Amino acid sequence: MSKKDEDIAGQMLGAVGGLAVAFGVMAAIKDALGLESWAATIAIVAGLLVLLGYGAWRARKFIARLRAGASAPAAGSPAAAPAATGASPEEEESAAAGPEAHAQLTDALRTAGAIGREEIIRADEVTITASIDGTHFDFLMPPGKSYEEVEKRLTPLAGVLGVTRLHLTTERSRDTDRRVRLLKLDEPPFTRPFPSPTRDEIAAFRGVAIGHSVTGELVGIPTFDKASMLVAGMTQMGKTTFINGLITCLLIAYGEFDLYLLDGKFCGLTRFEKRAARYESSDSPAVFESMVDELNARSDSRYQQKTEAIRNRKPAPRFKPVIFIVDEAADFFASDETREGREQARRITEKTRSLVSKSLESEISTVLMTQRPSTDAIPVKVRDQFLYRMSLYVASTGTARVALGDTYFETVAPINPALLNPEIKGQGVLFAHGRSTLIRGFNFSDEFIWSVVDEGAETEPEAEAEQPEMAAVEQLSPLETAIQLMESAGADFMSYAELAAAMGIEEDDAAKRSAALSKMLGKDVPKHRSPTARGYRLEDLRAAVRTAA
Repeated sequence: MSKKDEDIAGQMLGAVGGLAVAFGVMAAIKDALGLESWAATIAIVAGLLVLLGYGAWRARKFIARLRAGASAPAAGSPAAAPAATGASPEEEESAAAGPEAHAQLTDALRTAGAIGREEIIRADEVTITASIDGTHFDFLMPPGKSYEEVEKRLTPLAGVLGVTRLHLTTERSRDTDRRVRLLKLDEPPFTRPFPSPTRDEIAAFRGVAIGHSVTGELVGIPTFDKASMLVAGMTQMGKTTFINGLITCLLIAYGEFDLYLLDGKFCGLTRFEKRAARYESSDSPAVFESMVDELNARSDSRYQQKTEAIRNRKPAPRFKPVIFIVDEAADFFASDETREGREQARRITEKTRSLVSKSLESEISTVLMTQRPSTDAIPVKVRDQFLYRMSLYVASTGTARVALGDTYFETVAPINPALLNPEIKGQGVLFAHGRSTLIRGFNFSDEFIWSVVDEGAETEPEAEAEQPEMAAVEQLSPLETAIQLMESAGADFMSYAELAAAMGIEEDDAAKRSAALSKMLGKDVPKHRSPTARGYRLEDLRAAVRTAA
């Protein structure tokens, strides 16, 4: 017998055995139920089998749903979206693989080190637009990263994108720190000159406009109040043109102020002689020293008036701003190596440092220009006082450090002035408040400058008569007066006796004097006991003013 025949015989014997068992089971059921008909017995058995089968199917479906619920993604997640929308198998596979990466930006930022190897820039969070200036990229950094990661790596990113650092600019977003707005210029900056701004555009600018950005927008500084500027760059790089544009914008937009000019080039600032409170054309250090002495004396007088106003509990005086502009300033710090020359250089350095650092509170600002930004051109103790620094083209990175500060290249997104194109005059790096901006100064025509100067010169006497140097301002509170007194004295703590006398409290009895002072400043201001006396601390007074505000 073959193997096939043996299988058939086995299956037949199994079927016979199964029938015998089934017949026996039904016979047992028939006897147990007392049924007389075999047909009824078969029907009942068949019905029971059907019910058992249906119950097993329901149980299997219930267990399957439980398992599916435990492993399914949360509602609204990317993995659940294809099933909810009836996506095709290809779409379901794509969704399971995660969001699509923007290939160009992801690769560039990974190479530059702005994002990690496992991070991506999502394609659905990228907007790329082309303009006359270049290509604008607007995208979101991965969660946990900010635009600063890109800003700090603009130099390597420029290399990845095949351009120079000068071709890239970033703009900070106000909606989220993850957003990056990056501009890649199609050509080197300022290849095409921008038209000079009109008088209305200068007047409408918030602050003092000093030049154009790489996209042609006006760039400037908020104000010259309590701020001075150093402008450096090699000869024939456009410093005088830049400063002429700055003075023109000041005359249009800054309002009433006294202009002091020292023209070390003899004719670079002559256009503005009519509008100057004092104009000198000289390269003599003695002339520079006399102007510094005059302004220091004016500063001392203003401080004295402020102090007297505080002591007499009068409104704080308001002064007309003064702007002192010096062309070729390095010549005035040089020494002829004689004993007298070295003493004069030391004296001028100290006086200038005092003017730049201390006169800002009395609204006297200084702008120095030099074509020799070397380590000894402008003394370090003078250079360190400038809030705004502007460097036009220089020959080396070391010279750029002298102009912009020894730690400049450790700041966020520095721009090396040595990389500027020396053929494009008047462009430079403005460093202010820790940020670098590439700008190009205005090149106004002589006719435009003369019209501004002549128009102002005709109204200057009348304006001077209408607005004296001191004008009353809003009355200070006793707390603010006490703060000014302590700041003027350079004191962090002042005893009851000292502060009461300065506040005009004439009381010999210590207890009554202390009570009067406490009533004036407020009983909530904490008192402090030093090793020698009781009084008030400056930080407590400032905290009380902030709380009241």
